[in-house]
Amino acid sequence: MHRAVKRLYFFVRKVSKNYSGDCFALKLDVKKFFESVDHQILLNLLRKKIKDEEFMILIKNILSSFSKEKGIPIGNLTSQIFANVYLNELDKFMKQTLGIKYYIRYCDDFVILSQDKGYLENLIPEIEEFLNKSLKVTLHENKIIICKYTQGIDFLGYIVLPHFILPRTKTKKRAFIKVRKRLEEYRDEKISYFSLNQTIQSYLGYFMHSRSYKLTQNLKNYIGFSWE
Repeated sequence: MHRAVKRLYFFVRKVSKNYSGDCFALKLDVKKFFESVDHQILLNLLRKKIKDEEFMILIKNILSSFSKEKGIPIGNLTSQIFANVYLNELDKFMKQTLGIKYYIRYCDDFVILSQDKGYLENLIPEIEEFLNKSLKVTLHENKIIICKYTQGIDFLGYIVLPHFILPRTKTKKRAFIKVRKRLEEYRDEKISYFSLNQTIQSYLGYFMHSRSYKLTQNLKNYIGFSWE
């Protein structure tokens, strides 16, 4: 996830010619992706690489244990692999068929960069048609966004801006709420210190990948004050 955000940051610099020119970002999201994965399409894609029929039967059983024809369970390790196999077809369409150079996908969220806003607008119906016909999924109509890079590109919990990356505002607020809740649970002996520390380190690790020194210090000060 962090590599994808850093790659987007690198692409923004490249497309904008080191922030001296235009750069627009088209953000897209597949609507209810995990619920919409077509089992037959996925199995056909897997069969191109897997020749062991017994192994394919096992995969089919895994899929059918969740749903008859569509959908894969969110969070399963197999689902993460299946998602990449499925959306690899989208990657090939973007890179090979449409010839898009500045394209990044993380699971079902993807971003395309260009200096030409009109070009990005014209891509939307082509991508929608491919997803509908080839993968039987659709774009989330409320998450089709075109923005200029100077506005900040919201991607995977971070905001990519010229010269730096910031954590998303909602995530910053959520961090303090979650840490406060976990501290209360620890005082009430509902969770262990190990569990509390996991939460704290998780958010500190998240902040580490962005410009958030003051925010990190505020969180540490908040935790220190809470111990007193």
